Amino acid sequence: MAQKITVHQKEKPIYDIVIEKNNKKLCEELKKQNCSNRKIAIVTESTVGSYYAEKVKNLLLSITKTVVVFTFPAGEANKNLSTVQKLYEFLILHHFERQDLLLALGGGVVGDLTGYTAATYLRGIDFIQFPTSLLAQVDSSIGGKTGVDFDCYKNMVGAFYQPKLVYMNLEVLNTLTEKEYFSGMGEIIKHGLIQDEVYYQWLIRHLDSIKKRELSTLEEMIIKSCQVKRNIVERDPKEKGDRALLNFGHTLGHAIERLINFSLLHGECVGLGILAAFRIGVHRGQLSEQMYQEVVSLLKEFHLPVSIEGLSAKEIIAVSKNDKKMEQGKVKFILLERIGKAYIDQTVTDAEMKQALEEIGAQS
Repeated sequence: MAQKITVHQKEKPIYDIVIEKNNKKLCEELKKQNCSNRKIAIVTESTVGSYYAEKVKNLLLSITKTVVVFTFPAGEANKNLSTVQKLYEFLILHHFERQDLLLALGGGVVGDLTGYTAATYLRGIDFIQFPTSLLAQVDSSIGGKTGVDFDCYKNMVGAFYQPKLVYMNLEVLNTLTEKEYFSGMGEIIKHGLIQDEVYYQWLIRHLDSIKKRELSTLEEMIIKSCQVKRNIVERDPKEKGDRALLNFGHTLGHAIERLINFSLLHGECVGLGILAAFRIGVHRGQLSEQMYQEVVSLLKEFHLPVSIEGLSAKEIIAVSKNDKKMEQGKVKFILLERIGKAYIDQTVTDAEMKQALEEIGAQS
């Protein structure tokens, strides 16, 4: 039986997150979007597309006459305006109109890029998220943040634009490499740390079944993470307040990600950013050393890196100052008051960041 979470805005339902164990309900859900007379463009990347594009296309052809596939090369390096331009041209050549539909088939890169294209093509065209990575299922597909990287700046160009549906097939998680799968745990651990201590402890208790990708455990975990993110984005859809709490671990994590030219995955860099933020909390007396070591152990269990290699603290801090989350020249840093309770802090100093980064391996 499908699990369904509804996302609201101003107390009105705007889209459903449907969590299934296969693709059987995809067409049923799309029929609710009145797809029978709409063209659908599946937007995907080369790796995911080779697995799923034709299968999903054949499914969709049972409910509509025109389904086309746009595929771009896999990797964060292609999440840019050049790829968006190619997608615009593809849609124009295939005569896509405002009533037609885009379907983002892939991980966060595909979802972000497709969402931004949907927000801007003909001043707005509907799109659906079909996330195929664990990280995208629990994070980037939910909440309507879309965007692309600009030069070396991550997600610097974007728009808040909500999907019409998020459809998750848990079966696809079995095709992920170990590295891709465990990258998603960086965001999942973050969810527990910022808002739900009970969920954080649940993750620790279910380590083995998570690592084995047991479907019932994954379903429960994804539902819990989606609920955490849903609750936050409903309160603050355009990040004017509490939604910034979801950036825990991201200020320094994004800087690390850019400096290493995306050689680590996003969730891996978020994990490093979490550790740096946690060190600041320890030094401020809000968190204990024991709590910190527990988080380190949890990240290690999921094969996530726990030390920075080959970067200096100074260069990480310098790059973090170019982050889009800056406000009046100050970093909107997210810290923990305690496990399960995050807050926004604009008083974090360069010296505090430097000390924290050096303690997790950055060069002085």
